[in-house]
Amino acid sequence: MEQNDHIGKIVYSKAGRDKDRLFVIVAKLNEEYVYISDGSLRLIENPKKKKIKHLSFTNILSQEIRELILSGNTINNSLIRKFLQSHDMNKEV
Repeated sequence: MEQNDHIGKIVYSKAGRDKDRLFVIVAKLNEEYVYISDGSLRLIENPKKKKIKHLSFTNILSQEIRELILSGNTINNSLIRKFLQSHDMNKEV
């Protein structure tokens, strides 16, 4: 597997205090851990280190966020929040 193949993917947390919350993978530490952010509870400046086995992967990828991260540009929390809000199936209407 490629080192950065998960970056930009939307995931649900399966365990912990953040269970059932939606996040974007912002970095991959190794084969076991990634860093996730949701732009509000977990800011891009302080992402959560999470075991991959505690994440439920969706088939949604933010190409914009992925390209910004991989090109070394900074991304802001509002970009992550907006993207997640537009893809959150569990949010109240």
